[in-house]
Amino acid sequence: MALIVQKYGGTSVGSVERVQSVAQRIHRTVQQGNTVVVVVSAMGKTTDTLVNLAQEITANPSRREMDMLLSTGEQVTIALMTMALQEIGQPAISLTGAQVGIVTEAEYSRARILSIKPDRIKRHLDQAQVVVVAGFQGVSSRENLEITTLGRGGSDTSAVALAAALKANFCEIYTDVPGILTTDPRLVPSARLMEEITCDEMLELASLGAKVLHPRAVEIARNYGVSLVVRSSWSDAPGTRVVSPIPKPRSLEGLEITKAVDGVEYDGDQGKISLLRVPDRPGIAARLFGEIAHQQVDVDLIIQSIHEGNSNDIAFTVVKNILSKAEAVTEAIAPALRSTPSNPTEAEVMIETGVAKISIAGAGMIGRPGIAAKMFKTLAEANINIEMISTSEVKVSCVVAKEDGDRGIKVLCEAFDVQLSPNPVTSQTVALAPPVRGVALDMKQAQIAIRHVQDKPGMAASIFGVLAENNISVDTIIQSQRCRILAGKPTRDIAFTVAQVDVEAACRALNNLSDGFDQVVIDEDIAKVSIVGAGMIGQPGVAAKFFGALAQEKINIKMIATSEIKISCVVPKEEGVKALKYVHDAFELAGVETVEVPA
Repeated sequence: MALIVQKYGGTSVGSVERVQSVAQRIHRTVQQGNTVVVVVSAMGKTTDTLVNLAQEITANPSRREMDMLLSTGEQVTIALMTMALQEIGQPAISLTGAQVGIVTEAEYSRARILSIKPDRIKRHLDQAQVVVVAGFQGVSSRENLEITTLGRGGSDTSAVALAAALKANFCEIYTDVPGILTTDPRLVPSARLMEEITCDEMLELASLGAKVLHPRAVEIARNYGVSLVVRSSWSDAPGTRVVSPIPKPRSLEGLEITKAVDGVEYDGDQGKISLLRVPDRPGIAARLFGEIAHQQVDVDLIIQSIHEGNSNDIAFTVVKNILSKAEAVTEAIAPALRSTPSNPTEAEVMIETGVAKISIAGAGMIGRPGIAAKMFKTLAEANINIEMISTSEVKVSCVVAKEDGDRGIKVLCEAFDVQLSPNPVTSQTVALAPPVRGVALDMKQAQIAIRHVQDKPGMAASIFGVLAENNISVDTIIQSQRCRILAGKPTRDIAFTVAQVDVEAACRALNNLSDGFDQVVIDEDIAKVSIVGAGMIGQPGVAAKFFGALAQEKINIKMIATSEIKISCVVPKEEGVKALKYVHDAFELAGVETVEVPA
């Protein structure tokens, strides 16, 4: 007999008929010998209706009263679901988030879960009842009893957190698609269903806009080893398994306020190759990395900085024992990348041998703007300059001078109260995984470029620190390789992406910095296309194939950023959907069946 937590979203319970259908599914699960806890969202568009009602009263409702209002949506569903279960002879009881012991921060509309006391749930389960829980909500403390809501994706978060607290055998997320697909089926109907995906891959895809699972829910599953399955509400198909690593022992106290960083990773065996002033036209990155892949040179980090004039910079790192080979390939291809092959100022190759990559890693970074800033500040206070930056949902990596490596490890371990992790080793599971699991498109980001940032320790810390203070989450970060001397001081450009809704606040925050740069440039006409896959580790040619698919359609790349399991390209917004489709085709991710998403 298994203990199963099932979560049903708003479309799954969007009408009385659907509530009754879900009740039958729950009843069948119990009849198979399982114990079941059910977490539900508000029915259909109920939350939107409640928001509209509030706006008819006031344009600026208090967050407390909005939480009081919005929490009623889930309470309607739990009562109806429990009635439907009881009507078919299944003992059941409905409970609010507060009644099942979900205690949260005292933050209205975006609270994180501090603890769960599941004693009451266990008592009802011992009485052979199905417990139907209102998702998306909790209570700030047992003394104040203030109702709080968890923000977007809150029901996913409630379900996985309950599964962790109850040590459930499975947590099943029921939705209106058959599982996790290789891309958005509304844009690419041939998207294929995945049988499984790792938590790290899912974190990347979820944060890039794959709405089937919220990143906070995946983070909890990863941290507590919850077995997670995403399935369709409309069929008995097995869906997609989200595979968690074996977790480190963790207390359930501070459930969502766990350490953001699990460890520090270090690789001192790196070399860096930069091409400066590369012509800014489609196909350049494809040709460069296509030749590198053809020569079986495996590349680690890749960045392409924002253009200046009609050119930009491309830099990448490789392990040192193949640096000479990588340099030879790059020198050989450089003339072909130039507008005038004999012009040595274009695609100028620079080699740096004495570099190291130092990273902080942990699933708790998601949605916490200050983590990268803290890393940059810690390195700056140790007088360690950053040469390259690469970011993902679970890792921030900086390339620094190798002579600063040991000092960097020491100060970061102290700052985040963690230990140096062993060098990541590609597991058999990763080695057998497909190079690319999925492709994502984000059309709701903007690029902010800060020109002529003084190239000295502390500047990145100042920039991203002030953004963190204003609760602005930064996504892709790029630091240009080209160094310009202005007023006798070396400078570089830094660019990053943020959600479009945060652009004005980001600009205000940056304008409050006193000095250190001279211009902020905004580009909202962008889309970010990303490929994600743990299997791309150690497989030359994945990046080249990605860039080649874009080049074939003459789509210009504005920025490139990579991590171990993700490659992202910023392209013009009008090319975004086309880019997604061609990249999805290039990696042969299409399935044989067309996926239809219910309205």
